[in-house]
Amino acid sequence: MRNPLKDNPNWLVVRDRALVPAGAWARGRRDWVVANDPLYGGLRRPGRTEAMAAGGTVLLVALLLLVIALFQWNWLRGPIGDWASTKYDREIELNGDLDVNLFSWTPSARVRGLRIGGPDWALEEDTLKVADLQASVRLGALLAGRLEMPSLIITRPEVVLIATEDGRLSWKLDPDARDDQGMKLPLINHLVIREGTLSLDERKRDIALKATVSAREGSDGQAGFHLDGRGTMNGTPLRLEVRGGPFINIRRDRPYGFKAELSGVGSTLIADGAITRPFDLGQFTATLSLQGRDLADLYLLTGITTPNTPPYRLSGTLKRDDSLFTFNDFSGRVGTSDLSGDLKVDRVDDRLRVDAVLRSRLLDIDDLSAVLGGTPRVTASGDTVTTSGAGAKLLPTAPLNVERLRVMDGTLRYRAARVKRNELDIRQVDLGAELKDGILNLDPVSFDFNRGSLNGTARIDANRDTPFTTADFRLRGYPLESIVPARDGAPTVTGAALGRAKLEGAGASVHDFAANSNGTISLVVPQGRMRSAFAELLGINVTAGLGKLLSGDQGSSEIRCAVADFTVRGGTATARTFVIDTTPVLAKGSGTIDLGAETMNLRIDGETKQARLVRLWAPITVQGPLTAPKVGVDSASVAGQVGLGAALGALVNPLIALLPFVDPGLAKDANCGALISAAR
Repeated sequence: MRNPLKDNPNWLVVRDRALVPAGAWARGRRDWVVANDPLYGGLRRPGRTEAMAAGGTVLLVALLLLVIALFQWNWLRGPIGDWASTKYDREIELNGDLDVNLFSWTPSARVRGLRIGGPDWALEEDTLKVADLQASVRLGALLAGRLEMPSLIITRPEVVLIATEDGRLSWKLDPDARDDQGMKLPLINHLVIREGTLSLDERKRDIALKATVSAREGSDGQAGFHLDGRGTMNGTPLRLEVRGGPFINIRRDRPYGFKAELSGVGSTLIADGAITRPFDLGQFTATLSLQGRDLADLYLLTGITTPNTPPYRLSGTLKRDDSLFTFNDFSGRVGTSDLSGDLKVDRVDDRLRVDAVLRSRLLDIDDLSAVLGGTPRVTASGDTVTTSGAGAKLLPTAPLNVERLRVMDGTLRYRAARVKRNELDIRQVDLGAELKDGILNLDPVSFDFNRGSLNGTARIDANRDTPFTTADFRLRGYPLESIVPARDGAPTVTGAALGRAKLEGAGASVHDFAANSNGTISLVVPQGRMRSAFAELLGINVTAGLGKLLSGDQGSSEIRCAVADFTVRGGTATARTFVIDTTPVLAKGSGTIDLGAETMNLRIDGETKQARLVRLWAPITVQGPLTAPKVGVDSASVAGQVGLGAALGALVNPLIALLPFVDPGLAKDANCGALISAAR
């Protein structure tokens, strides 16, 4: 048969220039070793010395193997316990028999009566007690630097876990090791746990839990991994259940499925997923469903600070990559509003960090009132949740938990594309927040109305025992007809309002902050229209005002400008400038607004710009709660004016009695430009 290599000129070059010289060099080295190397010569023709050395070596190996085979491993129980106790600074004992089998490709050991005590601050409870433990390792993997266990059988393990309020963990053998990476155990191909128990005493969150643990073989309903726990959290019932398949033929490249359910403090979390690399608890993916009465309750279960909310139901994909948790593409409802988004939880510089991007297609503004600290009245029927109001107080009274804000950092961005029909006519919402070292910055806080917007920022220092807040909010173009109710189907006033509130003060809630605040509040109407009847009544022009009201006159007068500028001290807003300038009347006001009591006490005195025959000199009063103020007339002033007219008529002349009711109309237009500039 023809060899094509012989006809290839390149092959001939490689053979002649490389292979032939290499072969000659190898044969030369072999001949030199045979002729000159004494070790080689001794092995080929062993003498007396070599024979004795080889025999001695074989004898030593045989004796060593015999000693190992007949060795009483129980002699090492004490030394092993003493070494482990010194290394881990706690009592570790092997109280039962110790059997070891080294003559195998899978060396094994059996330990009875293993006890691992607690640290010096928890000596009253042993961390672990095991009646019987059987384990084997794969020798080939061990020599390659890996620990793989073909089999692990644990009988009657008793685990006691204690966590103190200052963060000490009884099960942490190395105090300096990070505890946020997830437990990473060696690969165990076959795991059996019989009659196991687990107790958890977590004192910071007031958790007491007792659970049974088992891992069984077989194909019946009892096979697989089972953890069933019952206990309390903050005095309320707590339940934990974990289910997984049997630990048979487990491999690193084959995810291990599980299902876990945790219920407590009014919340339920259900995770259905898989551990990506079995026995590496720092890597898993699951579908997470959670529901409850208030998202803020999740802090006790997860350690993540969330605002108060109405009842919620959410579902998404939960992933863990060591210290990084992500909850992505979640969606559901909070109250009657939809909510979706992405959440990331990580540990940065030993501090928990949470970053969230949230969205709502349609927001119920009553649900948002709870997030901002209100106390909405919520009713539930089946799977339907209805939020019906923001409680009795106008300003939210729910206190801010400063301790929770101090233990984490993070960011939040929330947008609502549309808002359900509401009294304030809010159409869109955009909120942003950044929390860093106990300082919460809210930026932006933005509400878009059908006309106009409210935008602002706030800074809350939660490092103090009582939070200190600085806030600056601006109102632009808000319609007056949304503030002042219509009468007889027609708007009382029209126009666009501009405003600003710049306040600072201490307070654990929005209400307490307002009640202790200092700063300024201003409201400006550059121009607008007012029903002529009400414009006349600002000056209490009886003939014009009452006549137009009684006749149903819908005519209007120009509002040249309106300015209300208040100085706030200790939660009381005092009018510095209060002017309403209309075509027929110039009205000036005075008085206070108590932000703590949420009441107002204002007085408006009107002066006509045209002569009036019948005019009552009676200030208008606006008094009562901010949510439902009452508008009235100072009856004492009216009585005084009527009494003066009667006295003049009796003493002088009936015609002169009309003088107290005649107004010459000397009021002038206000300097609107100067007033508006001063208020801004």
